[in-house]
Amino acid sequence: MSEKAADRPIVGALWMGLSGLCFIGVYVGVKLVGTRLPAAESAFLRYALGLVFLLPVLRGLLREGLTWQVTKLGAGRAFLHTFAVTFWFYAMARIPVAEVSAMGYLTPIFVTLGAVVILGERLALRRGLAIVVAILGVLVILRPGIREITPGHIAMLGTTLCFGVSYLIAKRLTDLASADMVVALLSVGVTIGLIPLTIPVWIAPTSFEVGMLLAVATFAVAGHYSMTFAFRSAPLTVTQPVGFLQLIWSVATGYFLFGEHIDALVILGGTIIVGSVLYLTLREAQLKRKRERKTPL
Repeated sequence: MSEKAADRPIVGALWMGLSGLCFIGVYVGVKLVGTRLPAAESAFLRYALGLVFLLPVLRGLLREGLTWQVTKLGAGRAFLHTFAVTFWFYAMARIPVAEVSAMGYLTPIFVTLGAVVILGERLALRRGLAIVVAILGVLVILRPGIREITPGHIAMLGTTLCFGVSYLIAKRLTDLASADMVVALLSVGVTIGLIPLTIPVWIAPTSFEVGMLLAVATFAVAGHYSMTFAFRSAPLTVTQPVGFLQLIWSVATGYFLFGEHIDALVILGGTIIVGSVLYLTLREAQLKRKRERKTPL
């Protein structure tokens, strides 16, 4: 990333804000689809319909080709992502939007833990404390023993865990293949991976459900592109705090569109998790600057 490209904080913040709104569109679309379709089928239709967005880059992907290592990593990531999106669709249709959004911020925490367990990175005291605080935020949201923990909540925890490991693999893949190839491997791999989960539970979708899932795929692709433009325009220390506005938008969406009760403890727990992730982001950015200053030109 060039210095010039990373020095437009307002542009980066606007792109990140647009990304958050696109992902709210994803939430709304899945909520409107409802629970008639099995979660695996909804996820399959979303990814299958989303394959149309690969057509503009298909020629470049064919020229790039695949190595065995990229294929192996891509297949492993797709396998994890298959379960992650199935869990997510199940949770999204059954628990409030605000709870899905708040618990979704656990993914960077699992990425950090995965880097320690899988990649052997050192867990410094401050990072460890931030993770403990994030776990406390989850307990505030779930309140085990005080309220019922539903299958939707368990599914959302599974989602964030699978996404966390998937993103670690993606980090390695970006060193070996182009961004278009990384996205294509995930899209095709998840679509194929969902087929055996979908066939046994298949229910003929209505035109409304297909239309909503196509909208979900469109919003998801737009959200990821907007996020990419945000990262190219400004550093994480600028874009990450803007991304956390999605929690506020989720609460508002659930309340105004779906009549969901505003749970103050869910907001508190989500804020605790967001604070922990923000600290980790700022801390990593600080350490990166120190390493760059020590590195000779």
